[in-house]
Amino acid sequence: MCGIVGYVGYREAAPIILGGLQRLEYRGYDSAGIALVTSNHIVIHRAAGKLSNLTAQMANSTHARGASNEMACGIGHTRWATHGAPSERNAHPHINQAGTIAVVHNGIVENFITLKQELHGEGYAFISETDTEVIVHLVDRFLRQGMTFELSARSAISLLRGSQAIVLVSATDPGKLIAARLGNAGGIAIGIGDGEMYIASDMPAMLEHTRRIIFLEDHDMAVVEATGAVIYRSDGTVANRSVHTIAWDPVSAEKGEYRHFMQKEIFEQGRAITDTIRGRVDFQTGQVYFDTLQITPSHVASIQRIYIVACGTSAHAGLVGKFMLEGIAGIPTEVDYGSEFRYRNPLVGKDMAVLGITQSGETADTLASMQEARDKGALLWSIVNSMGSQAERMADGHIAMRAGPEIGVASTKAFTASIVDQYLLACYLSQQRDGMTERTTNYAQALSRLPSLVSRVLEPSTQYEELANMFHDREHFLYLGRGINYPLALEGALKLKEISYIHAEGYPAGEMKHGPIALIDERMPVVCVAIQDGVYDKMISQIDQVKARNGIVIAIATEGDDLIREKADHVIAIPPCPAFLSPVLTAIPMQRIAYHLALRRGCDVDQPRNLAKSVTVE
Repeated sequence: MCGIVGYVGYREAAPIILGGLQRLEYRGYDSAGIALVTSNHIVIHRAAGKLSNLTAQMANSTHARGASNEMACGIGHTRWATHGAPSERNAHPHINQAGTIAVVHNGIVENFITLKQELHGEGYAFISETDTEVIVHLVDRFLRQGMTFELSARSAISLLRGSQAIVLVSATDPGKLIAARLGNAGGIAIGIGDGEMYIASDMPAMLEHTRRIIFLEDHDMAVVEATGAVIYRSDGTVANRSVHTIAWDPVSAEKGEYRHFMQKEIFEQGRAITDTIRGRVDFQTGQVYFDTLQITPSHVASIQRIYIVACGTSAHAGLVGKFMLEGIAGIPTEVDYGSEFRYRNPLVGKDMAVLGITQSGETADTLASMQEARDKGALLWSIVNSMGSQAERMADGHIAMRAGPEIGVASTKAFTASIVDQYLLACYLSQQRDGMTERTTNYAQALSRLPSLVSRVLEPSTQYEELANMFHDREHFLYLGRGINYPLALEGALKLKEISYIHAEGYPAGEMKHGPIALIDERMPVVCVAIQDGVYDKMISQIDQVKARNGIVIAIATEGDDLIREKADHVIAIPPCPAFLSPVLTAIPMQRIAYHLALRRGCDVDQPRNLAKSVTVE
């Protein structure tokens, strides 16, 4: 949820940057800062808490102003803590020891520990606890070797692993911003003005000033001056990126470069997952923090069972969470539909926790189930995306999805964000019950790599359009999965039904021969989650059975799996991933299949018939 804003031009920089950051406040943050380039050095202002604290600190500063013909350049940031607690010391921008380079950054530098050790060995001192600070010291290292600012930035960025967005300024090259995008966890847009240029992590920050926007693509680096921007690919060649003219109406403006909100929200999942992780894991120790749960270790020790209550896509997320809470935390977990839970006189009580999952926080059936749990004396938690909602207010403790506004009726980024929230919860409960162990530390540290894995699954591909062209006329689909990915079969089928109006069924793959196998013929596409995990051999057997009946197999499989390519008709590859996190990756191809089939069939993707975003009545 971090916000980035940059400006270069001949107007006063500080008000433009602060105004842009205010328009990104909806994304949430715990500290803010600004860096302004002067004639030979950079002035930094940073403050913990709200932007009002930063503006109060800057009230008496004269560094933001210059003569009317003087170039102004600066960057600003609002931060959710990832590495290091929320504080002024850890707030962005970060600056080198000479005070000549500053950086703001969204995302996670996966290899920051290794880089930090190298830089320590070269005499660099670190002021903050963040991963971001390694970036500015890397740039400084290359500048000291005689490289230009641009080449130093490129050399530093090439060493970073992970998905992120970066903006740099240098007093040695004033009037120039350098921006880079790695993966999909952090977007970067460049706004084109009249003799001035803007940079932002999200368009609302600059729509007051310009509607002409360039969106950076994965591994782009832009050199931005008041007269324009030059964008380079990772190999140093110039990239010609389209200029998008954003419509004046708010709805079109929010869609930006995307055709539909659902498409936009699918591609925001890297950022949403980064934001939901942010500030909750110490990636050096693996410690997970959840202050908003309002629970003590003794409370955790007393929990004998967890019930998850949810509806629709959130219920499928809860089924994934059951595997995590039992497999990582060792707590027996049940999942109930919110619409059914209270009608069966559930056996819940004071030694149990009930977790409600709801994107809107206002889902009527889920709220009723949560009230039932409260009345029976259970500990009540919620995972919600809409802060201040009823599900947050009525719970004893809550976890924010931090997915950002989800406008498309068919949930995408809230689904994967809530899975990550449950994974974090499982790690947290395990650590509270059993202390820090190597096992739980490894589970938590694995999250640092997840946003970049998501970015790989979101890379451009014509495969989904090709599948849509082949199968848009089919009336039925079957989805199969096993283990932690069997709920993904349910979710994939639901997505297809919701937006393309194709009948689809999702099943645990082992249940196929208990009925659904009768449906399989030469016109039946069967989507199989067949990644290389503990049930891989079982899934290969199911695929063989589908092929024996002339079914069409679309396999979601692990990169480099040659066997699956011999057996399946179509293969969508995802990178290797720890088993408990694999549903985040397997969900995305299913979302993209549903989206492109709906598009090919001419359906209303964002507002499918008969459906509402939030079901607030029974």
